[in-house]
Amino acid sequence: MAKEVFIPKLGQTMEEAILARWLVADGAKVEPGQEILEVETDKALFTVEATARGVLHIGPYKQGDVVPVLAVVAIIGKPEDKFVPALSISPSPLPLPSLGSEEGTEGERQEPDSSPLPQPSEDKGRVFASPRARKLAEAKGVALAQVTPTGGSGQRVAERDVVAYLSQLPKATPVAQRVASEAGVDLRTVTGTGPGGKITKEDVERAVSDERQTPETAQGQVTKDEREHFVESSLVIGPSSEVSERVPLKGVRAIIADRMATSVHTTARVTLLMEADATEFVTMRERLKGRVEKEWGYGPGYNDLLAKIVAMALRQFPYMNARLTPSTSSGQAPDAIERLSHVNLGMAVDTERGLLVPVVRDADKKSLRQFGAEFREMVERARTGRSLPDDLTGGTFTITNLGMYDVLAFTPVINLPEAAILGIGCITPQPVVREGQVVVRQILMLSLVFDHRLVDGAPAARFLQYVKDLIEEPYLWLAAQS
Repeated sequence: MAKEVFIPKLGQTMEEAILARWLVADGAKVEPGQEILEVETDKALFTVEATARGVLHIGPYKQGDVVPVLAVVAIIGKPEDKFVPALSISPSPLPLPSLGSEEGTEGERQEPDSSPLPQPSEDKGRVFASPRARKLAEAKGVALAQVTPTGGSGQRVAERDVVAYLSQLPKATPVAQRVASEAGVDLRTVTGTGPGGKITKEDVERAVSDERQTPETAQGQVTKDEREHFVESSLVIGPSSEVSERVPLKGVRAIIADRMATSVHTTARVTLLMEADATEFVTMRERLKGRVEKEWGYGPGYNDLLAKIVAMALRQFPYMNARLTPSTSSGQAPDAIERLSHVNLGMAVDTERGLLVPVVRDADKKSLRQFGAEFREMVERARTGRSLPDDLTGGTFTITNLGMYDVLAFTPVINLPEAAILGIGCITPQPVVREGQVVVRQILMLSLVFDHRLVDGAPAARFLQYVKDLIEEPYLWLAAQS
């Protein structure tokens, strides 16, 4: 019996991956443990190994396709085997009957065909589906009647059928999926105008409006074809413009574009700027580096010290270490603020693949030496594309530092679902007045961007002021840890 090759779930939050490239050709012989496929997530590149000996038969997915986790992308079997056609989606699936309860949830990928099925006269308006298929469909806003079944002799929708259906859908934002589901709009008929061609809420609403106006269009009103022609024409680059390079918006760049846009459009962002006199902070770091660099194997940097300060501040002000309860599949607004028991610090890192955010867990409980060593290991993995699945997940607060690029201050974008993000600028010598005298001090600009839905301005300012105090008077760390 042929063995399936599917996209593994490489992290708790992973829902899809990009099929980067096949490492062996279609029809080639493979051995168990042989690397046959590279997949790319927003975290890193991972390889998928063969689980059986035989001939590889690759499915319909192309290089660069976004594929949901657990989707079957190939099979390993005999030379005469072919990729299972039941995993493809028919263009016009027929309505199916539904079942209220189902057998156990284990072994969804190999469901038996012996499950009791309804007689033709029973519940003709309902759809039969396994519990796991129903749960996945509800979470993704999929109408089960649109999914082609392969379980129960082709009369019951299995989880793999929902996964296969999702793999055939165009990319769309969660809000767009919900609106389309409620309006009964097939996303395959909607043209996406978002990053990378992703379908947005506005695209679905436009499609709904167009359907209501068709076939009778008001006199003098622009028709759908005319409107689409106008949009396409308006995007045509004139002869006077020159494009030196066209980079497809895909992979990590597309994911970053989507997440940053979602953050900007869904959060109530407020930015607080505060100057800190980092003179004593700089002196402490230089002295500490000289004393421990040989013993630790590295010199503690500003990021290490600032991370420890922020971790202490988050423990002192737990309302900043929070998130909104994620909205449900039905599209309801978040209804609670969750304050988190662990301080997991995300530290933004620039890599060749784009911006990545390694997460150091329980940062407040680690020593400076432990934090620095763990952070450096994660940065090395991120920059070489070898991040572990959980290296870049589970953050509760993010720090991003552009000081090394001579940036004084900036407004970073909140890393959802976190409540805030702290931007660090460069440390610069500036003349300031101290006790009536003009002296030169090392000044550091802090930029705190927070979501006003979770926290108000004054509490956020108290948090930032506490961070400033620990920077200006480093000996206060002793009091904070006592």
